[in-house]
Amino acid sequence: MAGYSHDKQDHLKRLRRIEGQVRGLQRMVTEDQYCIDILTQVSAANRALQSFALALLEEHMAHCVADATAKGGAEAEAKVKEASEAIARLVRS
Repeated sequence: MAGYSHDKQDHLKRLRRIEGQVRGLQRMVTEDQYCIDILTQVSAANRALQSFALALLEEHMAHCVADATAKGGAEAEAKVKEASEAIARLVRS
């Protein structure tokens, strides 16, 4: 079971909101809106995605990584490495 299962509906709601932001960006470009206004909305969409990613990562660590480390062994090491790599990707983006 995924670590985010208990908050799945909240996550889907957030993603639909982000999808709406992206559609709004498309509309702004179609309507030839001012560049800075579009960039402001791009920044807002990026922040929303980063916030979503951090919430998902937190749940992953609290559920999947914590369960694996409680069991120990190779699975625990793999989950910690996987989480570290995900954090690195988020930091680079």
